[in-house]
Amino acid sequence: MHIEQSYWAHSTGWHPHAPGRLGAAAQLVFVFGGTAQIRDCEALGELRIAYPGAIILGCSTAGEIYDTQVLDDTLVATAVQFAHSRVAGAHAPLANAAGSFAAGRALAEQLDPHELAHVFVLSEGLGVNGSELVAGLSAHLPAQVTITGGLSGDGPRFAETLVHWNGETAPGQVVAIGLYGAGLRVGYGSLGGWDAFGPDRLITRSQGNVLYELDGTSALALYKRYLGEHANDLPSSGLLFPLSISSGPAKERVVRTILAVDEAAGSITFAGDVPEGAYAQLMKANFDRLIDGAHGAANSSQQSLGEQTAELALLISCVGRKLVLKQRIEEEVEAVREVLGDGAVLAGFYSYGEISPLLASTRCALHNQTMTITTFAEV
Repeated sequence: MHIEQSYWAHSTGWHPHAPGRLGAAAQLVFVFGGTAQIRDCEALGELRIAYPGAIILGCSTAGEIYDTQVLDDTLVATAVQFAHSRVAGAHAPLANAAGSFAAGRALAEQLDPHELAHVFVLSEGLGVNGSELVAGLSAHLPAQVTITGGLSGDGPRFAETLVHWNGETAPGQVVAIGLYGAGLRVGYGSLGGWDAFGPDRLITRSQGNVLYELDGTSALALYKRYLGEHANDLPSSGLLFPLSISSGPAKERVVRTILAVDEAAGSITFAGDVPEGAYAQLMKANFDRLIDGAHGAANSSQQSLGEQTAELALLISCVGRKLVLKQRIEEEVEAVREVLGDGAVLAGFYSYGEISPLLASTRCALHNQTMTITTFAEV
């Protein structure tokens, strides 16, 4: 596997060098960037010229990961030439959250299942139900195929998210790559680091990823009561107080973060399902545990590779973690480097949702407020 990585900033251009050393041999290019940069930047056209034979995909972010640096308002391009593996792409429109399952199914149906080892997906970050997107993919892919990926971001603004696909950038779409070959090894890990507080509350009224009532009262009113002065900055301040969702005591929990609020309806829209009859508990940040979560996710992703050493690692971390860690944000990326070693190229972004199995024994799901890592190696 050969990998070339560079980033573009308005003030400096490409660093450490212009892309294109792999040239037509590159099969795949990941490009992650600030919303303005990935919407309209001549540097994207330069990537198409530099890598004429590659599938180029990416998305807008809430921060870009380049090695152990966390950048803002740049473009980070990572080009990959596999030694033995092949790559195929898929693309589907996503008009609104209700179409999420169908969009996942459409992606899966475009990918040849023969020798398919892994699917990496990038999605619209606001008008999506991430749980249903994953369900649509999982239902129409072979059972042994793993899925990872994430939802695009827009910093703390929640105004517009974009997905880039082979020269075109637009909202309202999902893209995926299928990776093929018996010699490809893929690892993954996803961990959080948030502490629950307050009582478990029953979700008494919801529809898909829209929460209306907890314990029979307005979810938004209850949420505002817990947030106090932070309630004035919803939905962005909700990133600091996600919900932990479970189907009952001692059951596996998933974390959900806010995408939008509706004052008139008293409702909160989350990135994934919040089913009626489940239990919800508020969470808050623990600095040290967030860093430990990144370290643990890296360990899980490396262990999944067995004896192989990671050559490429795609890191997708939640914007909420970035808002909490602030000037300490690079510590979580450095924790990943500590585990994976200097030989792995690190790339990725800060997202509105992360897609991965939580553990090797569990099914793929949408997560929020986690550091999710996908590692790649070839035998």
